[in-house]
Amino acid sequence: MKDKPAVPEPQPHWALDTGVPHTARVWNYFLGGKDNFASDRQAGERIAKVNPPVLELARASRALLVRAVRHLTAEAGVRQFIDIGTGLPTFNNTHEVAQGIAPESRIVYVDNDPLVLVHAEALLTSTEAGVTHYVEADLHDPDTILREAAKVLDFDRPIAIMLIAILHHIDDTDEARKIVRRLVDAVPSGSHLALAHAVHSETMDEGARQWNKVGRPPLTPRSPEEIESFLDGLDLLEPGAVTTTRWRPGEVNLGVTHDVDQYAAVGRKP
Repeated sequence: MKDKPAVPEPQPHWALDTGVPHTARVWNYFLGGKDNFASDRQAGERIAKVNPPVLELARASRALLVRAVRHLTAEAGVRQFIDIGTGLPTFNNTHEVAQGIAPESRIVYVDNDPLVLVHAEALLTSTEAGVTHYVEADLHDPDTILREAAKVLDFDRPIAIMLIAILHHIDDTDEARKIVRRLVDAVPSGSHLALAHAVHSETMDEGARQWNKVGRPPLTPRSPEEIESFLDGLDLLEPGAVTTTRWRPGEVNLGVTHDVDQYAAVGRKP
């Protein structure tokens, strides 16, 4: 593995518009965080009114991330992660889970919300043996993500790509598939893709409709079959593509054990 790099200071380049709700800050609000603005809270309340389960979905999604990172670190032996759409730091962040098991783990966080950059210092609290780095970039631009991640990670060794509650913000399905393929093609055999994605339901579709009126980026729920297709060519880990709470359920559930309007899956690159 590469020697531990000198991690560059993150530099903002996206404008912060506090009057327009952003998914990272609304998600922070759903998780009980304080790093959000009035527009985010108003949008969150509007969505929760038509889709009350979204509050539980936020916790279920965070619990899924913890279970997936634990598996990838402790059982699959992965020591490198690219967490795209990481959002604002809350609790059980990817580096905390991975480095709690393997202190030498290296994590690259990626988000396009300038407020996340403001709080990057809170994320950049790596163990001495590991690395935690933040990249301000957009999922629409996977080449930039890969180029910046290569400054920190060793692309000759397995990498876990985390797309937890982010790919549904790419509204064109063909483009979403191309983005996933670009990311997966760049990492070696033994790498993994962890995915969680909003799935169609009456309440989810109405919540997405309300969100798309006021917020950004847009939200596009998909069918279970469409979600599973993002992992074509990968070896799906058991239990396959299932509702988030059914993916290797265990002690980490944050109080949500029933089905939610989100599908999750983890695949290994042969």
